[in-house]
Amino acid sequence: MRSLKLAVAQVEISPNVRENGEKIRCLMLQAAEKGARILHFPEGAASGYPKSEIKNWADFDWPALREELERTVQFAGECGIFVVLGSNHRLTPPHRPHNSLYVISDTGTLVGRYDKRICSNTEITDWYTPGFQPTVFEVDGLKFGCALCIEVHFHEIFEGYRDLGVDCMLLSSNSKDPIFETTARAHASMNNFWISHSVPSNFEKPLTSCIIGPDGHVLARSKLDNKLAFATIEPGDEQWTIPLRRARPWRDQARKGEIYRKNRVEDPRSSDKSRF
Repeated sequence: MRSLKLAVAQVEISPNVRENGEKIRCLMLQAAEKGARILHFPEGAASGYPKSEIKNWADFDWPALREELERTVQFAGECGIFVVLGSNHRLTPPHRPHNSLYVISDTGTLVGRYDKRICSNTEITDWYTPGFQPTVFEVDGLKFGCALCIEVHFHEIFEGYRDLGVDCMLLSSNSKDPIFETTARAHASMNNFWISHSVPSNFEKPLTSCIIGPDGHVLARSKLDNKLAFATIEPGDEQWTIPLRRARPWRDQARKGEIYRKNRVEDPRSSDKSRF
């Protein structure tokens, strides 16, 4: 049976990329020691995020970020753990960076990158270049998809990943708005897949990172300040019979509409909407 242990991080993000790197690798070691196969970090965890940690691209220390990322990739191989890590991704000047998630394998290799497709008005006006493709990768026979922050408000992002057959979405955010978790839980329930929601602990009253089951209920929740939460992703477990083996295939059939079209009838009491 396909199964793995997923860890989601709640981490404080600093303007200092060296400090961020140390925190990231510390949590990687903790997650690996607890048997996690994949560890998921917030948006901008490695680099910081514009306005809160980054004031101007001209002053950003790209060489230091690259060194920290290279150390983190190497350390993933030493720990034997997959890592999905939020970071800015530099493009060739004068183009603005991508807002990205790096996918790092348990062999110490960068195997993919997701570039945020739906950027906020501020991001697209002043800070980032958008991406245009989904990212799906596989760990131990399970498929993972990636999304970033404001994309939680766009159902087509999550429906697209459902159509690609993902088992779990990794949603990285940099927000303190509780509606993000509420909306993520709705996507998990509607699409019948797991969602890991990773957020920073920088805010006065932050959200907490959590892992949501394919029925929309929270399975595990982090504590504040550089903590981890864990859950097992196991589609074959009997507790997921209804969302995965009944609801998901039925809804796929219902969305196609044929089961309703073939049951349509010609009846004046159906077509006349003006009478009881």
